[in-house]
Order: sequence, then structure tokens, then C-alpha cells
Amino acid sequence: MLVLAGILTALSATNVLALPPGVPIAARWLAILAVAAAVAPRRSLTLWIVVSMLVGIELGHDAPGVAMNFKVLSDAFLRLVKTIIAPLVFATLVVGIAGHADLKQVGRMGLKALIYFEVVTTFALFIGLAAINLTKAGVGISQAGVKEEALAAAPVQTAADIILHIFPENIAKSVAEGQVLQVVIFAILFAIGLALTPERPRRVMLEFCESLSEVMFKFTNVVMYFAPLGVGGALAYTVGKMGFAPLLNAVQLLFTLYGALIAFVLLVLLPVALLARIPLRRFIAAVAEPVSIAFATTSSEAALPRAMEAMESIGVPRRIVAFVMPTGYSFNLDGTTLYLSLAAVFVAQAAGVPLTFGQQLLMVFTLMLTSKGVAGVPRASLVILLATVASFNLPAWPVFIILGIDALMDMARTAVNVLGNCLASAVVARWEGEFVDNYQEPEPKVLA
Repeated sequence: MLVLAGILTALSATNVLALPPGVPIAARWLAILAVAAAVAPRRSLTLWIVVSMLVGIELGHDAPGVAMNFKVLSDAFLRLVKTIIAPLVFATLVVGIAGHADLKQVGRMGLKALIYFEVVTTFALFIGLAAINLTKAGVGISQAGVKEEALAAAPVQTAADIILHIFPENIAKSVAEGQVLQVVIFAILFAIGLALTPERPRRVMLEFCESLSEVMFKFTNVVMYFAPLGVGGALAYTVGKMGFAPLLNAVQLLFTLYGALIAFVLLVLLPVALLARIPLRRFIAAVAEPVSIAFATTSSEAALPRAMEAMESIGVPRRIVAFVMPTGYSFNLDGTTLYLSLAAVFVAQAAGVPLTFGQQLLMVFTLMLTSKGVAGVPRASLVILLATVASFNLPAWPVFIILGIDALMDMARTAVNVLGNCLASAVVARWEGEFVDNYQEPEPKVLA
């Protein structure tokens, strides 16, 4: 049905076939209804987002004046997402740092793992910046008034102003104003203080933060049920006001991300594996299944059990796997961090707001901190991305264009997340001198 509607639209647009204007429109709406009927029995949020995208695009094309009124749906969804940011970032960072960074418990292995995580994810962020600045996927989107409004909202700041802006003076004020970097700094200092407190009060507060993070995960799931309405409303407004140009930029962004992820694997992960003397053939054979699971399900958690087994099978001791892999799911999100830096600059390019290299470095620093600890949240990158662009006085509407292709982007970045964590466990094992070369799995015992 979609193919037929597309053919009729193309023939009518090129004047190859003289059709009444209402025929292609009716064909497209019937095709969308057919897709919705096929999706209805399935409880898949991604599929419903796709349907809402089609409805929003078609409505924006057919009735721009009506479509402009649907911006209220995207604004409402945006407000709901903003309520998640501060408690989610605070709780996950406190649990991640206070729960893992006690060097008396984790010793050398914990310190080495954290150093490795930060170095590799920083490379990922810079590759993302380089890729988006090279392709300029967001440049060329025109929206009347956005550029001027965004530039007016960003006053000139000295270096001292930027540094002072990082540190909170009132955490409640920081939360209310959506100053995510200030919330991050407060959470880090709070977590360090918590790690230094006696066992009993530390355990109580840590359990509270763990409970808060779990509740916020579920709260995020609930809010994401409104995503189809938000995405549909945003695309209806965008197409109604700007036409199809933003969608072409979104496709360019998709290719930019895949190219950047491939470059990251070849330029960072491969040299790291060679330097750590990881047996590449055995490693690739071991990670093929968990990476495939992550790519297909867009869930790192779905691949975790098989990934841990796979790394044990090539000679990484279980105690190292058990520590590095779960910790990496909070601190070593290579694919997600690359995507975030790339997407944040795309938003600035789409809005026509030039960012200096210094501003992009500050954005990298912000993303390096805010991307920790939210791997378990579906579409968590949306939450972090919206928080980051808000911190830099950038508009939110380009984020909804990105969300339209987020499912395709999520597949690749999740696969790279799993691949990076598998490699991290092998590297830490080699660094600790405990990687077992030529490891042979024990034969299963046969009961007589």
C-alpha cells in the first residue's frame, strides 16, 4: 500500500499521470491507515513512533495551517521529559560513583577500569564532534526566527563566567532552571562525600538513591508512552513550517553516525585490542552473538548475560568480568557518547547557532559527565540530549527530528556499547596480568 501511494504521488508530482489532487492524498492516508492496522496488534513503542511520524509528516504536508497547532503535543512531551532529568542524573551518578568508586573495595582494578572508560569515551566524543563538523548534516535547515531567537538567548560570557556557571549555588535553583551540569557537579561531590561516610548511613542513602534511580527508570518508561504524540506533533509542525528539508538532514545525520561509529571501531577499539594483545579472531567470534543481540533488540541489557559468558570463554577471569561489564554499562557507553556529541552539534547546526571550538569542548565535558549511568533507560539519550542542548540555550525542535530516526541510530550505538564493554573487560584483565591466553573451556561433567 505504501509503495502504491508513493508511485501515485511521484507520477502526480512529475505530471506523468494527470490525477486529481485528492487522489494521491487519499492514497497516502489509506496507506498510513493500513500501516496503523498492521501495527495495532503489536505492543511496540518504536512501531507506533513510526506511525506517528508518518501521520505528522502527511498532516504537515497536506494541512500546514492545522499542523502548526500540534506543536502543543511536542511541547507537552518535552516538559514531561525535562521533569526526569535532574532526579535521574543525580540518582544514577551517586549510585555509580558511591557504589563502585570505593577504592578500598575495588582496588587497582576499579581505578584502571575507570581510567580506561574515561579515556575511550572521550575519544568517542571527539570522533563524534569531528564527524558532524565534517559532514555538517544539520546545516541548511531554515526556520524563520529560530536563529535570531537562539542567538539572543545566549549572552556573551567570559571564561570566568563559564567556569562559575558550572558550580551550583543552590541545588534547588539548579534543578528548577534545568542546569544539568550544576546538578552533575553536586551529584559527584555528594557521591564522594557519601563514599567517605561510615557504613550504616552510607548504606541507607545509597539504598535511597538506588530506589530513586529505579523509580525514575520506570517513570521514564511511562513518559515514553507519550513519545508517539510528541514526535507526531513535532514533525507535523516542522514539515508544516519548513517542508521536507529537515528530514533529508536527518538521513544525512544517520549516515554520519554510522560512519563515525565505524571510524571509532577501526581507529580506537582495534588499536586498543592490538596494544593489549587480545586474540582478535577469538574475540570477534566470541562477541559476534552478544553484539548481534544488542543490534537487533537495541538493548544492552539483553546482551549482558551472553556477553559475560563470551568473555569468560576467551580467558577473562569471572571476577573481572563481573566487575568491569556491569560498571561499564554506567561508565563506558562508547556508542551513546559518540552519538550524543554528534547529535548536540547537529541541533546547533539546525538552529543556525554557531558554536566555537571552546563551546564544543565544554559541551563534550558536559556530555562526558551526564551520559554516565543511564544505559538501562529506553531512549535515555533523548533525556541527556535535551538536557545538554537546554544548558547551551539551544532550541529543542531539532531533537524531535533526530528522534524520528532514533530507532535506526539506536541499533548501531547499542551494538558499539556492547562491543566496547566486552573489549574493556579483556583489556583490564590483560592490564592486571590475568588474561588467560589459549584458554580452553572445561569439559562439561557427565554424570554416570
